[in-house]
Formats: sequence, structure tokens, C-alpha cells
Amino acid sequence: MRILLSNDDGYFAPGHEQLAAAVAHRAEITVVAPERDRSGASNSLTLDRPLSVRRAPNGFLFVNGTPTDCVHLAVTGLLDKLPDMVISGINLGANMGDDTIYSGTVAAATEGYLLGIPSIAISLASKTAAHLETAAQVAVELVERHARLGAPPWLLNVNVPDIPRADLKGLQITRLGRRHRAEDVIRTQSPRGETVYWVGAAGAAADAGDGTDFHAVEQGFVSVTPLQIDLTNRDQMTDLRAWLER
Repeated sequence: MRILLSNDDGYFAPGHEQLAAAVAHRAEITVVAPERDRSGASNSLTLDRPLSVRRAPNGFLFVNGTPTDCVHLAVTGLLDKLPDMVISGINLGANMGDDTIYSGTVAAATEGYLLGIPSIAISLASKTAAHLETAAQVAVELVERHARLGAPPWLLNVNVPDIPRADLKGLQITRLGRRHRAEDVIRTQSPRGETVYWVGAAGAAADAGDGTDFHAVEQGFVSVTPLQIDLTNRDQMTDLRAWLER
């Protein structure tokens, strides 16, 4: 198998290095990742300037752009052959519920999916990263399953509890939960006396019941959520038609 690896934490991120080391034993890998942390970049493409691609001493390619740029460049020009799969991660911190809208990790996988390639975004649901190897092992298991069974060009969002692999209770197919409203921005002063703002923290889980990604991870399961790109709210189409016809 040929697998394209990317992320949003930067090519030097520990989770990315662990993922590459684990998957390299099962497949031919190519790493194309951002040159710096681009968390929260979502699905942005860089269209206002050219992009450069450089090679790090460890062989990883890095781009002065977004996670979406990395996968787009790789699939549409850098690689001689299309990858069989795109894996984005391992992200340091969960990407569950509303997080997926902003996540650069999910965005890199989404770009692979939009280009017709089975894609997985994988995140460790913790900032302490005590068990990055657990998420790496889960990624390898998914790669092995794909090699054995194949897969349609789906987009999977995977969140792994930060516990030893032996303590995982299994995998659960889940839906996205929802978060409460984000906390207010934090206003402070720069060293030059200018007023600056930090974006507030994400809200706590609101819809986190049985069947959600939040619930699965809390219970010690790997959450696997199939995502789609169609944002059409079909439930509102009839009401909207009536509103426009008045």
C-alpha cells in the first residue's frame, strides 16, 4: 500500500513522527505536512501566494501552507502515483463534535476524500499524550484492515482515548456530539500597549450521550465517525421555499 501522511501540528510533531514510524512497517509512506503548527486552519487553501516544498533531514516533506495545501499538492502534483489512503494525525487533542469544523487534522483528511481517496483523521483525546503509541497502533490496525478488505473513498474521524492499548474496550461507530458555546475571547495588552485578543477555549460537551463520539471516548472506546461533506439542510428546504414564496 501507498499511504500519504499529513497533519496540522507541523511535520516535527511527536504524534506525526510516531504515526509515520508505525505505519512505515506496513506500507510505503510519503509525508507531506505543514512547516509549522496550523491547528484550527480548517479547510483553507492558500491562493494568494505560491507555496514551497522542502525536505527535512528525516525525509519528511514540509510545505509553507495549510494542511489542505499539503494533501492537495501531494495528490495533484508531487506524487508520481496516487496513494491508496490518506491518514492525518496523530493530533494532540481530541477532534470531536463541533471541533471537526475547525480542525486542520480533519481538513487534511477531507481533502484526500474530496480527491477520491479513502481518508482517516486520527486524534489522541488528550493534551498530555501519555499513550501516543495507542493511537499509532489503532492507525496500523485500520491500515491492515484496509489492506485486507479494501475500502470505499470514505472519510473517517477517529478519536482514541489516552490509555494503554490493552485497556481499550474496542471500536464504536459514533455520531458527532455537540459543544456548548465557546468561552469569550480573552482581551489583554501586548508589550507595546496594544489591545490584543486570544480566542476563548472551546465549550464543554453539550450533546454527549450514548452514541456520540464524546461518550465513546469517555467510556474507553475508540470513536470512529464517518463524515460527509454535503452541508445541505434538507429539513429546512420546504419551510425556506414557503418563506421565499410569500
